[in-house]
Amino acid sequence: MAGRALYARTMGQRVLVVDDDPTVSDVVRRYLERADFEVTLAADGHGALDAVAARRPDLVVLDLMLPGIDGLEVCRRLRGRDPNLPIVMLTALGEEADRVLGLSLGADDYVTKPFSPRELVLRVQSVLRRASRPVEPGPAETLRDGDLAVDVGRRVARLRGAELSLTVREFDLLIFLMRNPGRAFRRGELLEAVWGWTFGDQSTVTVHMRRLREKIEDDPAMPRRIVTVWGVGYRYEVT
Repeated sequence: MAGRALYARTMGQRVLVVDDDPTVSDVVRRYLERADFEVTLAADGHGALDAVAARRPDLVVLDLMLPGIDGLEVCRRLRGRDPNLPIVMLTALGEEADRVLGLSLGADDYVTKPFSPRELVLRVQSVLRRASRPVEPGPAETLRDGDLAVDVGRRVARLRGAELSLTVREFDLLIFLMRNPGRAFRRGELLEAVWGWTFGDQSTVTVHMRRLREKIEDDPAMPRRIVTVWGVGYRYEVT
């Protein structure tokens, strides 16, 4: 079925599942459908890109090991087309470097094979809740730290007057840190406060922190704003 997309007749938010193992795809499909998702299956990278182009899903579950175009390249292309499309990666246990690279390309979360289908459904629901959370109107708020200014209501961050290109998660992480300067946070605390997860691999925080440093620090290798607190986590220092 390579290159073809199969649509399950269910109602609700749409999830594209991309995996060349039909057994895995079928199990994931059945669990997602039980949670009232409408599921699309694609068996390779080309099929995934075609399916997204034909009908944008609300989220993509993407295996990294795919024939033809691998999952990392699919992730890269999807991010180039649609920066706000949520992506949850499926990775094998020994693919830590690929997981980190996938997160750095903008994937929202990952689940390691072998995995619990119920856990995958919870991850999908969590990512979708975060992505679809409405921005509640409130009083105008601008956070400032030297040449860094963040307009919270408009969700615009500028460094020395130039607008920064931040993902939704990077922006939320920056706001949280700037609102709590001088306090050291463990990665698990950040995972719960910013991602809304009480479980999950904390390397997600590490990767997003590194990406954020690359965008707001003059020298990401020697950060002045987001500093590492050894044995604890991270702390935001006002410059």
